[in-house]
Order: sequence, then structure tokens, then C-alpha cells
Amino acid sequence: MATSLPPRLLHALGRLNAAYPWDHNAHHHRWIMRQLPRRVSSALDVGCGAGELARLLAVRSEMVHGVDSDADIVERARESTRAGAPVRYTVGDAMGELPGGPHQVITCVAVLHHLPFGEALTAFRQQLAPGGTLVVVGLARAASPVDHLLGLAAIPLNPVIGWLKNRGRRATSRPVAMTARTRPATMTFPEIRREARRLLPGVRLRRRLFWRYTMVWQRS
Repeated sequence: MATSLPPRLLHALGRLNAAYPWDHNAHHHRWIMRQLPRRVSSALDVGCGAGELARLLAVRSEMVHGVDSDADIVERARESTRAGAPVRYTVGDAMGELPGGPHQVITCVAVLHHLPFGEALTAFRQQLAPGGTLVVVGLARAASPVDHLLGLAAIPLNPVIGWLKNRGRRATSRPVAMTARTRPATMTFPEIRREARRLLPGVRLRRRLFWRYTMVWQRS
């Protein structure tokens, strides 16, 4: 859909995005925190990356477990976390090496499309304590007219938000989280919604701007 814009405009927008980069995942952190209880005993951040969300969760949780398969970025997370903070980072595979639960909160941001979807949700469900909350910010493959319209709307907004977040100053480097490995999403939003509703009765899903969707589920 992006190719429907004139090439010169796309080039100009790309230059602005490079000059004023911003983390689309961290953009959702405040929203994530609004979905969570004020105080919990244990939180798990799957795909913790450089630890930005894990450190936010530590304000609410007695202990936060961050797990990521990238050893280098986990080391950066450790270096960026103050000594004595209730955060423990583990290098491991999200499907086979999750820190033992149950956890009152599980978060997963821009990671689920890297995993076998159904197996991952099943693992999260098993690790979640009764009454606990699962919050996912994910990526879906654009397929429907709605997807393409949201993507088209986000293209000109993206550099505007970047300019505001950078306060009009050109960035000298990208946020650390933007250096993590990425891969394209393969499931469409309807496919994600159908499978999530099958595995997590009562789950709430919503399409979002900037190529994301959100999922919230509370275990009974």
C-alpha cells in the first residue's frame, strides 16, 4: 500500500524517519501499564530486549523476570538496570526456558510473531496466575482494506511523531530497542483473533496505528 505514494514523497518520509527515529514498541508502554494492577508479586516480560518495559514493571512488581534469546541485548539490559532493582534477566528461549511461574502479569511486546502462535499463548496461559493479566503488543500481516488504510495513515504520521518525541532534534543514533533482530509477521489480524479467542476465552484484541495490534486477557 505504501507504494501507492509518490516515490519522491516516500524518499522524503524515509529521510525524516531516519533523522527522527522512535521506538514504536516503547510507545505502547504507558498503555500497557494502564492495563495492569497497581501492585503484583511477580511479572514476566517475554522478549524483554534492553529492559525498558521490565524496569517500568518493577515499579509495580515485587519481582520482574525478563527473558530474551539475544544474549547481547540482555547484557545491555543488565547494564542499564540499577543495582538492587527487583529485576532478573535470563537469556533463554521463550518457548522452553520461561522463568517459573505463576506470574500475576505477563507482557510480550513485538515478539509473538517470532514464535509458534498457539504454542506461545498456551505457554503464557499456563504460566499466568489465576486472576493474572496477559498483555500483548503484536504485529500482523497486512491483508484487509482496513489494514492497508491504517498503514497508509501511519506513513505520514510516523515522522511527525518522531519529530515530536525527539523534540525537533536530529538523533545521533537509534534507540537500543530498534537494534534488535526483526522478522515480518505472517499471520493476519483475523487469523490472530480467531486463534486467540479459541485459546483465551474473553480475550480483547484491537488493531492499532503504526503497524501494531494489542491483546489483553485476564485469567479467571
